[in-house]
Amino acid sequence: MKLITRDVPPRAAWALEQSGVHPLLARLYAARGVRSPDELDDTLARLIPPSAMKGTEAAARLLADAMAANQRICIVADYDCDGATACAVGVRGLRLLGAPMGFANVAYLVPDRVNEGYGLTPSIAERVKASGADLLVTVDNGIASLDGVRAARALGLQVLVTDHHLPAVMNGQPVVPDDCVIVNPNQPGCTFESKSIAGVGVMFYVLLALRAELRERGVFSPATQPKIDTLLPLVALGTVADVVKLDPHNRRLVAQGLKRVRAGALPAGMAALFNVAARRPHAATAFDFGFALGPRLNAAGRLADMTLGIECLITDDAARADELARTLDGINRERKAIEGDMREQAQQLAEQLFDEDEAPPPAITVFDPDFHEGVVGIVASRLKDKLHRPTFVFAASAAEGKGHELKGSGRSIPGFHLRDALDLVAKRHPGVLLRFGGHAMAAGCTIHEDGLDAFEQGLAQVASEWLDAETLQRRLETDGPLDPQYRRPDVVDTLHAEVWGQGFAPPVFCEEVEVVSQRIVGEKHLQLKLKHQGAAVDGIWFSHTEPLPPRAKLAFRLDADEWQGQKRVRFLVEAVEL
Repeated sequence: MKLITRDVPPRAAWALEQSGVHPLLARLYAARGVRSPDELDDTLARLIPPSAMKGTEAAARLLADAMAANQRICIVADYDCDGATACAVGVRGLRLLGAPMGFANVAYLVPDRVNEGYGLTPSIAERVKASGADLLVTVDNGIASLDGVRAARALGLQVLVTDHHLPAVMNGQPVVPDDCVIVNPNQPGCTFESKSIAGVGVMFYVLLALRAELRERGVFSPATQPKIDTLLPLVALGTVADVVKLDPHNRRLVAQGLKRVRAGALPAGMAALFNVAARRPHAATAFDFGFALGPRLNAAGRLADMTLGIECLITDDAARADELARTLDGINRERKAIEGDMREQAQQLAEQLFDEDEAPPPAITVFDPDFHEGVVGIVASRLKDKLHRPTFVFAASAAEGKGHELKGSGRSIPGFHLRDALDLVAKRHPGVLLRFGGHAMAAGCTIHEDGLDAFEQGLAQVASEWLDAETLQRRLETDGPLDPQYRRPDVVDTLHAEVWGQGFAPPVFCEEVEVVSQRIVGEKHLQLKLKHQGAAVDGIWFSHTEPLPPRAKLAFRLDADEWQGQKRVRFLVEAVEL
């Protein structure tokens, strides 16, 4: 592991500090590209206006017309946390905005992950039509569903696609569905500045535009209009859980959601999820969204039915919310058990690809007939983290009549665009990839079982061409040494209150410390007594058991351990440079 210290532009740090930003935060923000205090303004007034996103005005007219005619609207969701929160925002928002007109005719549908797969398919369109819907609205999917949209239109359905993924590409050009309204910042011709907005954020923007349209139609006035900022806790949850880049716009959405959660203004389902996760809403952080609430919702989509998650997020009945949250928590425990077994097996399979004294190959592909397809993405992520290589994990398809297919999920490292790599593999090995899609850092595909070797060789070939020794070396960006004056519990609270995440990494400090003592606790964690710049401090390295030398250069996060009402700073170790 090579520990890299981020550059801190002195002028930017000085300007931020002069504007009243905490000195440590000024340094951290400047190192992450913040150049002006305006970028830290998280008020709603600083949000990009809805009109800046292509298609929002047309979407607002389509929805307003449907509501005025009391037509049935059906939302087609996705089975991850972004899709679930986007669906909940859509259902809650449409009912809220329709209340002055007596409109509440909104339903939703979640595709079966195993048998129907991702996105709007012709069979899903048929199910929506059979439900009696007039208008089909996708959330977090649909931009690449050319056949699904075509089928829906042929059935007489109106279609609104809300999505944030990249369009399909044909002959080198992006292609979007015909004869429908599309709201997606990544569609051709959209100049919306925040290209990283999550699917739930796109749906929230559609609702902002709809509210403006209904005001224009005289349904309500600015003074009497419904307050849809009540949906921001859900927007924040989906944004963090989908691991989209936290650009200034996304950070504002998350910050606004967190403020409401900390004030106790959150849906009953979110409150229940905080409870089962043993987290406190009044002290909520983005970390809670990504590592406590998000996984419990995602577990339903991986192992059961995301309807459970959506119902939890849209109910206002606290008892019902508690029951659903406990069910989701149980499913998540099952997911952890399955993941643990799969991770061990995947690790063993990966280690068979290279000798102990050799570096891993440029890309890793593993498959076992007993793997569960709902968990392959998590296992691929864990394996990627351990080996620092682009990694695909495959499982046999559980879909009816598709036993000959393998479903794979991949995770990548910086410098290797996974979706583009799959595109090149598909061109070089026609017929191997039956379906594929994704992003730079995460992608999925379906292959025929006989094509596994060709896929493995094709991906390894692309990786060997694209990756060099420097890219393959594991690196961790840090914020350098920690000034002893900031080794205080109140500073820990200050850091925890900020919005950190993908593309705006949480603070990780780095320096040489003395290791006074160390021991294994809980069979898999290294508990440490350290001396940091002459002062004793506790430390812990979770899921790590290898001993450290007497002096070590550590990368660590600041945390506070509370015991008998007293808070003490401790270091959460992330890595060591040997």
